[in-house]
Amino acid sequence: MDRSAGQRGFCGCGAECVVAHYGLHFGEEPPVSGTRGSGTVFFSPCNMRCIFCQNHQISQAESGRAVTVEALADIFCDLAAKGAHNINLVSPTPYAPRIAAAIVLARQRGIGIPFLYNTNAYETVETVRALAGLIDIYMPDLKYWSAKVARELSAAPGYPAAATEAIREMKAQVGNLVLSQGVATRGLLIRHLVLPGGLAGTRRIIGWIADNLGPQTALSLMSQYYPAHRAGQAPIINRRIRPDEYAPLVDLLMEKGFKNVFVQEMESAASYRPDFNKKRPFDR
Repeated sequence: MDRSAGQRGFCGCGAECVVAHYGLHFGEEPPVSGTRGSGTVFFSPCNMRCIFCQNHQISQAESGRAVTVEALADIFCDLAAKGAHNINLVSPTPYAPRIAAAIVLARQRGIGIPFLYNTNAYETVETVRALAGLIDIYMPDLKYWSAKVARELSAAPGYPAAATEAIREMKAQVGNLVLSQGVATRGLLIRHLVLPGGLAGTRRIIGWIADNLGPQTALSLMSQYYPAHRAGQAPIINRRIRPDEYAPLVDLLMEKGFKNVFVQEMESAASYRPDFNKKRPFDR
């Protein structure tokens, strides 16, 4: 879509970035949040339509304030001034060209912390290549192995092929995750949310990462799934995952030789309940 001409695609995004919320976030993986927090910028809406989306208040339709490139650069600099370890761009895909311009401007103003691209991985390789040299850390969520499941649960046709090729390009750009005093400075960190009943194809995804990217790849295996948004319409995912579904997957990571792994306690599903209705778009 040519958003500069007023067109809007499936995602519904217009020409200007819409920021739903920004602020210091301490709930990411330890190398991302560090001790001072991750400077998180939530964009709205999303280019996928996951029926179980935990951020559905801002992902399913436009929610927040439209900002210019200059205003977005101001947000980046404000977060850096507050001590953020990085600028964490959440659901950035539809706005990639404007975000890129804002990163250039922020760097011209002297910002020196890493930029982190926090994406569902439903990207084109061309988009990722256009970000080369601007993004320091890629944090894609490799969601599904099955194209059929991706289409039915997230309205994302062709997701597995698109996501794996995009992630290959991300790895080629930034390499493995690099830490300085326990905080990420560069590299790739893949996230994967385990779904009930093995619907996400987690075993196949772990195997693909090991075979194609190497077991040295940083991987966050998340157990925080809970039936949010419209999950009640699909009985198979209308429940939390069980310990007997999650624990064998952690064992598989060990069997495959993964060393840089982040896992969650099963109770994380109860503690991770974002409520964007309580946050004004420019809460700080």
